Amino acid sequence: MSTEPKTNSIFKVIGASSLGTLIEWYDFYIFGSLATIIGSQLFPADAGASALINTLAIFAAGFIVRPFGALVFGRLGDLIGRKHTFLLTLVLMGGSTFLIGLIPSYSTIGYAAPILVLILRLVQGLALGGEYGGAATYVAEHAPANKRGFFTSWIQTTATGGLFLSLGIIVVTKNLLGAEDFASWGWRVPFLLSILLVGVSIYIRLKMHESPMFSKLKAEGKVSKNPLKESFSKKGNFKMVLLALFGATMGQGVIWYTGQFYAQSFLENTCKVDFNDSRYILLWGIAFATPFFVIFGAWSDRIGRKWIMLTGMLLGVIFYRPIYQVFMDDTDVSRVTQQDIKEVSAPVVTRTAILNSTDSLVTTSSRVTLLSGASFTKVETAAQFDESGKAAVAASTVYKDKILSTGVFWKFVGLIFFQILLVTMVYGPIAAFLVELFPTKIRYTSMSLPYHVGNGVFGGLVPFIATLIASFAGADPLAGLWYPIGIAALGFLIGAIYLSNQKPDHGEEEHDHANPATLINETEKI
Repeated sequence: MSTEPKTNSIFKVIGASSLGTLIEWYDFYIFGSLATIIGSQLFPADAGASALINTLAIFAAGFIVRPFGALVFGRLGDLIGRKHTFLLTLVLMGGSTFLIGLIPSYSTIGYAAPILVLILRLVQGLALGGEYGGAATYVAEHAPANKRGFFTSWIQTTATGGLFLSLGIIVVTKNLLGAEDFASWGWRVPFLLSILLVGVSIYIRLKMHESPMFSKLKAEGKVSKNPLKESFSKKGNFKMVLLALFGATMGQGVIWYTGQFYAQSFLENTCKVDFNDSRYILLWGIAFATPFFVIFGAWSDRIGRKWIMLTGMLLGVIFYRPIYQVFMDDTDVSRVTQQDIKEVSAPVVTRTAILNSTDSLVTTSSRVTLLSGASFTKVETAAQFDESGKAAVAASTVYKDKILSTGVFWKFVGLIFFQILLVTMVYGPIAAFLVELFPTKIRYTSMSLPYHVGNGVFGGLVPFIATLIASFAGADPLAGLWYPIGIAALGFLIGAIYLSNQKPDHGEEEHDHANPATLINETEKI
């Protein structure tokens, strides 16, 4: 009987792998895209800002366990094969997402609600930890060596594509149901829809064959008996794992999550941009920038991976604070003068009873439309005084639900596009870079760990840590940016010193025995 592995068309392989991975990213990211609404459902009504921070912490928990998923499923992938492993991760991810859509709110089951969601987020994180490495390895092992950057870059588009899909379904659902019903129960729809998408992907993946490189190893009896031991106990290979993490994926991770997730969170929660506007801005930015994943992936086949990735990190370090300062300045409506105003709606007065008091909290809301076409809601809260005449509740004015003028809207789209362009620079070549570091028999395990530590821990924690830092900083809303800036700067320095810009060997179809020395700068070996 022939031991030659079955072969698939590379484009069929890319399509099948990318669809499943896109759906897994969609499942993972709808939670982050709906963090504000989910927070109001999972925690008490009077939790205030802590509800958002706690929800972002639950979101971050899914990222923190991704490295453990990489170890568990990476080991399985190197033992039993790529196909069956990332089929299992797809089922786990889809099931968890569907169940999140069924969890009752805090008002029904109390703190059991956030606890159950946390458990399901952990399962999601474990599943995603095994998915990406399998999909990237599977595609790379079907691709010719001189085009690995190009072909694996299609897998790289799935993360941003999943975010795009999640945002699109959220916006469409909200517009169909209306803001009130969406906030009440409609937010569950994107989670529940996941089961249909996963079903389609499972059907497609069941028809796929195993990777030809792994099939060859299996036929020759060379499959690793202990991938974890071989990946991390051998000094040369473990050195490559650390280099991949600190010189590449760590900086790549924070660039990814700042440009897409923190950007949306900042616009919605700090700048108080309207729910739909903030998502439309991101959708347009993603749509314009996504082709560059493939462009930079293909370019890395010609000039090498290193400097494309490091340039993306450096540009983030330089431009993040100026970009976010523009976001702040252009949404600051506190300086609007009477001459700027086109009309003001009739004020709506709301009285909310104060607990253990006969007094009420009085708020006055009005919608202000400017001559520029922008509009916002102005909410004024009247001061409350105790029996001694001391202010118990200070007077305050909040501006929210800001709809941007056309010019500012497209300016913001351009700034988001630039940030996602940096994402494509660091992320487009990363799969090929990681695949080429490690031999086939331990590739799934070895590449998955640094990727998911860099993205799941350093990158995935960006929204949570940046929001937390900004909340402590008080007067400086941009303080949270020092976290991604610092990590990206460190990653740039390590990568610039220690990474080699070795180009793919265009005459080599199989990378079965990585030589770590050739992937480190000859003048600066670790």
